[in-house]
Amino acid sequence: MRNLVLIAALSAALPLAGLPLAAQDQPQATPPKQAPAPTLEKPGTAAPEPEAKPEKSAKPVAAAPKVSNSDPDSGKTVEEIIARVNNEIITRSEYDKARQTAQEDAKSECQNRCTAEQLQADIDDREKHALRDLVDQSLLVQRAKDMGVSVEADVIKRLDAIRIENKLPTMEAFEDAVKSQGLNWEDFKNNIRNTLLTQRVISSEVGSHITISDDEVSKYYEAHKADFVRPEQVALREIVVSTEGKKPEELPDLKKKAETALKRVQDGEDFGEIAKRLSDGSTKSQGGFLGIYKRGELSKELEERVFKMKRNELTEVMETRQGYLILQVLEHYDEGEQALPKVKNEIMDKLYTTRMEPALRDYLKTLREQSYVVIKPGFQDIAGGGGSEIQEVSATPEVTKQKKAHKKFLLFGKKPASGT
Repeated sequence: MRNLVLIAALSAALPLAGLPLAAQDQPQATPPKQAPAPTLEKPGTAAPEPEAKPEKSAKPVAAAPKVSNSDPDSGKTVEEIIARVNNEIITRSEYDKARQTAQEDAKSECQNRCTAEQLQADIDDREKHALRDLVDQSLLVQRAKDMGVSVEADVIKRLDAIRIENKLPTMEAFEDAVKSQGLNWEDFKNNIRNTLLTQRVISSEVGSHITISDDEVSKYYEAHKADFVRPEQVALREIVVSTEGKKPEELPDLKKKAETALKRVQDGEDFGEIAKRLSDGSTKSQGGFLGIYKRGELSKELEERVFKMKRNELTEVMETRQGYLILQVLEHYDEGEQALPKVKNEIMDKLYTTRMEPALRDYLKTLREQSYVVIKPGFQDIAGGGGSEIQEVSATPEVTKQKKAHKKFLLFGKKPASGT
């Protein structure tokens, strides 16, 4: 069976160094900073939406007791524990998976654009951060649980979005596809859950405290005007009503659905909200945002159509191979130096990201200081910590119930493969 879009990324360790998502705290109708233009069929994934006010910091959690394998001849697989984060563990297999993912990511981003020496240097740098990122993710997921954050509804939505993107008819078919690639279905879902929990905490407890003033934006614009000299471009949003796998007699109703969506936008409803509710496209969770395109990056037919349109203009309902399509020109950038209003939110995004990275590291440092983190000697965690030898324990799931601050912890059960 063909590979599923995003499965590799979702089953990999979460690269916290790249987590700041400035678009999450910017106005929804504004496109994020420019990235390589996605195809109309395979747009990028959405940034998480901003969360509510942050909660108070978590209190330190007492360390879990050490457990040794009392039956070395039992034939059970033994997992090497290389780190403890409060009552959670990080295993050698998780760490190896994170390092493998680091290598794959480096090779994917290089793709013959760098020398062998440059590629190896990038791999070495990513591997150096692997254990730190696993510890950081564990801290953030535990913090989310302490805050009472629940993302179960969002997990279901994310799974369904991936299912639709991969053109799988049912969730059962999706589960079979995941298993066919050697992945555990529950682990796969948990990876998505941990990603969402992590993003919620970062948005609430870090991102919500970062503000960018108009004066700062103006000063940045004046100092970097040369960066805003650009070719003509359009930022696009879409609403797609899929006709794939549908019977001919179903098409009139589907076209009517698309026409209804268009009419609601024309009558004043927000395009992004209608896209979230009615679109079948994989961009629905991000309000239909497709990307920013230069001339030559779209089909000739679409290019001739959208480059004649102005900001916020809509196409009629268009029939495509995927279904009925409505496009909105979110912004039309003229060739040459861009005016400040057209790049204001791009600048805010850049300034936000610049501040988010050190703020996130400071927050994670605070979480570490409030937590019990021990790294096994011989393993490198560049954020600090470590020193005590950790005994190996059986990987067979064993849930130990312990009352600690009225909470239950999985002390020595085998954790899922390194998450999202």
